[in-house]
Amino acid sequence: MSHRTKTLASGAALAPRFSAANLPTGGLTPPRSPLTRRQMLAASGLGFGTLALRGIAHEEAVAAERAAGLLPQQPHFDPRAKAVVMLVQNGGPSQMDLLDPKPELTKRAGQTMSVETFQMGNSDKLMASPLTFRKYGESGIEMSTLLPHLGSLADELCLVRSMYSEHNNHTEALVMLNTGKIFPGRPALGSWVSYGLGTENRSLPAYIVLRDPEGYNTSGTLLWQNGWLPATYRGTEIATQGTPVINLQPATPIAPAVQRDKLDLLAKLNEEHRRQFPFDAELETRIRNYELAARMQLVAGELLDLSKESADTRKLYGLDDPETASYGLRCLMARRLIESGVRFVQVFPPVKPQFQPWDAHGNTKTENEAICRKCDLPSAGLIRDLKQRGLLDSTIVLWSGEFGRLPVSQNGTGRDHNRNAFTAILAGGGLKPGHVHGATDEVGYRAAENRVGVPDLHATILHQLGLDHDRLSYHHHGNDETLTDSRVTEARVVKELLT
Repeated sequence: MSHRTKTLASGAALAPRFSAANLPTGGLTPPRSPLTRRQMLAASGLGFGTLALRGIAHEEAVAAERAAGLLPQQPHFDPRAKAVVMLVQNGGPSQMDLLDPKPELTKRAGQTMSVETFQMGNSDKLMASPLTFRKYGESGIEMSTLLPHLGSLADELCLVRSMYSEHNNHTEALVMLNTGKIFPGRPALGSWVSYGLGTENRSLPAYIVLRDPEGYNTSGTLLWQNGWLPATYRGTEIATQGTPVINLQPATPIAPAVQRDKLDLLAKLNEEHRRQFPFDAELETRIRNYELAARMQLVAGELLDLSKESADTRKLYGLDDPETASYGLRCLMARRLIESGVRFVQVFPPVKPQFQPWDAHGNTKTENEAICRKCDLPSAGLIRDLKQRGLLDSTIVLWSGEFGRLPVSQNGTGRDHNRNAFTAILAGGGLKPGHVHGATDEVGYRAAENRVGVPDLHATILHQLGLDHDRLSYHHHGNDETLTDSRVTEARVVKELLT
């Protein structure tokens, strides 16, 4: 149940209003006033009639919700941003090697660290970073020299060095980064955003996913599920090679007139089924998706048409370099989609040299050098391009992995997973530029100051989009579900990140 249907679907408007004074008392004396049908349903059969009535009301509300799913929706309050690009850095970028310098770790290298950090296959010896840092911009934010392009934008960036998660496994941590909980089956952040705000372009899905055309990163499609929200809000994959949308066009070409006849017949059959079964959620969602697919056939071809992009723009994203071209194309596509009115675009990293490329277990230096060469320039190119087109103020860019790394060594030169600390980069959308928030302990093991959990990050992003994370809800199995579940997580908007 959302902010648009909450009263009706929750049953608040249907609450029975009666008392012992107007019920039969066991004699022949009639009640003071006749029972309404709602009162009778509530007073008989242990109240199961009322439950059924509330269920019908909920179905009616959800049907109305689905009908509005592809229309722009009003936020709860004036937003600072209207769209999000989420750059998922699968594998867990090492905070103490890239974004959170720790001089004390260098001083204490080789010393034994508390058994608290012990994980199978790791030593208990602190390992200094083999990489170097420098200060960037007027803000003087320290970042690795492996990230010169992102570093050159330091005065546009908001670094949250006090992030933490709740699981050391990739899948669970990625599911949490995307849905707010470690358990699969809940709607992704992009699904909640598209559910709450609808779309500004009815010819494109509100939530689009751009992955490496050579394969999936960890957990694949599990990360952009709609959960128990209507399927309209699931992430839609758009390919950057070949046919943009799988199965969108028929394998055998069909004459336009024949296709129009087929669509008209399908519409009539759907309408007849909808008349007979007005609360069939699956049919309603399927109808919406067919209608969207028909519109996408007209615009999908334009998505990969880069002929209007200048040579300077292509160079900005690294399309002239085989090492950055693939990821750069996805970042450029993200800008094009945001420019077209898409609400939420999720970009996944390369699947080579491995499918979770920031997972530097073997060699912290060489593995980070390899993935930074692929992702640094395109990530910075996206932010720079959004800014020069006047889109950064209304677009939130989030660059983050699922967790960080340990300060102790693994196999002598690598680092293992660490859910207790990682750094997220934010830009645009009313986030404070040239700012560093929070801190880890002296060796980078645990977020220690101004800690920010994943639900806090989600609450803050929704806030910038004009959505109250407690009010944006959906009625599921008797509960008013939210993205952040703040009654349990105590999620809050991190106002210190906002301008």
